[in-house]
This record gives sequence, structure tokens and C-alpha cells, in this order.
Amino acid sequence: MPPFDPGAAFLARSRELLRHTYLPKLRLACAPLPDDDMWWCPAEGSNSIGVLLLHMAGNAAQYIVAGVGGAPMTRDRDAEFAATGGLTRDELLQRFTATIRDCDDVLARTAPAMLGERRTIQGADMTIHDAVYQVVEHVAGHTGQVIQLAKWRAPGTIRFYDASTHGVRRLWSPDVRDVRE
Repeated sequence: MPPFDPGAAFLARSRELLRHTYLPKLRLACAPLPDDDMWWCPAEGSNSIGVLLLHMAGNAAQYIVAGVGGAPMTRDRDAEFAATGGLTRDELLQRFTATIRDCDDVLARTAPAMLGERRTIQGADMTIHDAVYQVVEHVAGHTGQVIQLAKWRAPGTIRFYDASTHGVRRLWSPDVRDVRE
């Protein structure tokens, strides 16, 4: 067995979280919602699920796809937050899924030895490690917001775990987890 490689483990765990934890939870949280609920805001100054999905996609693309992977990118961050509609639930989820797929492709090609390389992203000098960590943390935080908003709009319909048996098990299935569809 090869020795433990912390860089490889970091990249593998980052890919796992983005593809197989946050993405499926976002899909399940949004599944019961009609298109209009994707743009609902609980209060002035707060963000809708649609805005959060656009923002997470923009951030992940800027940091990983462009910043780490070197793909060209023009991002209009202000437009992400100004959006109030125009895309359906399925279109929003497809856009976010495509971005996570692109991030996964970049991370799959990223060698652990590259994690210390420096990049300038959003005007900040950082390592590839820091860029990946930023995206994973960012998506985690906003995924929690999306789940809360979805639970407010569709009370009692969103469940991720079943603790009624001996231990906790995930309720999502492999077809929900697969970002390659």
C-alpha cells in the first residue's frame, strides 16, 4: 500500500464533498419547489435560492475552473446578486451541476504537488490549496442557506438522513449523486 499522501487526500475529499455531498443535497432541497419559489426571499436584503445557486456557480468557476484550471472567464458577480428570475429550477440546477462537473474535471487533473502553486484570483494572491478550500467552504455555507430556504417553502418534504434504523443513513440514491447525467 502506498504511503498516505495528504495532498491527494485533500483533493479527493474536496471532490467528494462538492460532487457527492453538497450537489445532491442541493438537488434534493430544490426538488419539491416550483420555479417561483427558487426566487423567493424571506426578507429584504436576503438572497433567494436562485441567487445563491448563480453565486456559487460563479464563485466555483472563477476560483477552480479559471483560477486553478486556467480556463478563460468573465464573471459578473453583481449580476448574480441582482437576479430576480428568468431561470427555472431545472435550469439553475443544470448550470450549477455543470460548474461542479467542470470543477471536478480540473481537480481530477490537479496533482497534489501543485497545491502550493500560487494564483491570483479575484485580485488576491493565494495557493491552489487555498482556492480549493475557499470553494468547498463557500459551497458548504451556501448549501446550508439553500436548505433552510427550501425547508421554509416546502415544510416537511426535505429529508437527507434516516435515523429510524440502527444508525444514520443517507436517503439520497446514486442516481441523484451522479453529476455526469
